[in-house]
Amino acid sequence: MKTNASWGGRFSEGPKEAVADYTESVSYDKNLAPQDIRGSQAHARMLARQGILTEEEGRILVEGLDKVAEEIRSGRFVWRSELEDVHMNIEARLTEIVGDVGKRLHTGRSRNDQVGLSFRLYVSDSLAQWQVLVRALVQRIASIAADHADHILPGCTHLQPAQPVSLAHHLLAYAWMLRRDYDRLTDTLHRVRTSPLGAAALAGTTYPLDPVSVAEDVGFEGIYPNSMDAVSDRDFVLEALFDGSLIMTHLSRLCEELILWANPNFGYIRLSDGYSTGSSIMPQKKNPDVAELMRGRTGRVDGALMGLLTVVKGLPLAYNRDLQEDKEGFMDANHTVSTSLHVMEGMLSEITFNTDRMEEACRRGFLNATEMADYLVGKGIPFREAHHITGHAVALAERKGCTLEELALDELRGLDSRFEDDVYPVLDPRAAVRRRETPGGTGPKSVAAQLEKLRAWCAAGAE
Repeated sequence: MKTNASWGGRFSEGPKEAVADYTESVSYDKNLAPQDIRGSQAHARMLARQGILTEEEGRILVEGLDKVAEEIRSGRFVWRSELEDVHMNIEARLTEIVGDVGKRLHTGRSRNDQVGLSFRLYVSDSLAQWQVLVRALVQRIASIAADHADHILPGCTHLQPAQPVSLAHHLLAYAWMLRRDYDRLTDTLHRVRTSPLGAAALAGTTYPLDPVSVAEDVGFEGIYPNSMDAVSDRDFVLEALFDGSLIMTHLSRLCEELILWANPNFGYIRLSDGYSTGSSIMPQKKNPDVAELMRGRTGRVDGALMGLLTVVKGLPLAYNRDLQEDKEGFMDANHTVSTSLHVMEGMLSEITFNTDRMEEACRRGFLNATEMADYLVGKGIPFREAHHITGHAVALAERKGCTLEELALDELRGLDSRFEDDVYPVLDPRAAVRRRETPGGTGPKSVAAQLEKLRAWCAAGAE
């Protein structure tokens, strides 16, 4: 194989064919083409401003890169694996279009800082799109919650019925998880949007570059203070992968509940046909395959995070070829996170809630036991004693095969004389929900306040 034109002067022959296949990255890093061209155009404009290139040369390079971008968009661009990566493919085609001036584009930079900028732009664009999708999903959840503010279901701990909560409150818990994800992405983006250009291979360059202006040109917030850190840093990818992993974890938790709720033994929801599949042998089956796949694909993003952590854990400064392994994992994670957010929003929009079944479940399992204990506290009984008395009431109801509210007043007074008729309204599951108006609680005012905050946040993003 011929030597690579970008570095082959030192070599009498090129890499073996198997080595070339093993080391190429153009098969996947061609996805960085729009970002590479943006970075190269910013670099060319800076070179012209600094007098390193003439204004005419800068213009030729920028316009030539526009032509390359159009070829790529239209599908006419021919990718050549022997040129190794997206950067050399674009530079080679640029030189074919504009002539020898194309060879001047790489002045003052290395592929080390070039790829760093291109990939940061790609990650930045990806996280910004995740934010759009997260906000849309939060808006969808808030809308569904608003429609179900008056419906109740069993809230669980240890997956055991615990206390009644409003369906809106339950759903909004996921909205707040996603809202944190959005804020986490915002914080990560501040560090992603730091330009390494100007670091060159690792030590900077002798050319009078203005890397700050390049950062501003591409919409970044600053540059690295240390050139060796600039070309070897992949913290920005790790942070992005962690953010994606946490988004998928939150979606997976929601999927788990949807899968359980769709089981006829729960019967809380009905998934639409468009987000379900059937069985090849059991005609009655309606499987929540979409939710199951989303739950499973969380592992893909977790794996990408762990894979890159393993890559960087023992790398000496500065750039090492190991860092080529940063892209495929993130690109797969980007696809997984983006499609999962989009599909979840669609799936939720078509779910039917069986609110009668949910309320019926609230009247099983003694979810109002805490209400009885609190009632007794209101009668002046210490909570630990009230808890003990209520436990006896639950045991009595279990023996009789009835609910707490179905116990006769005489039976309750047999446990403690301070029970009165006013205990029965307290034991109503809906009353239990209405009474919990502490900030963040499941009461109607608290839920309304949550909805107001989320709606205002969603509206602010739409402006």
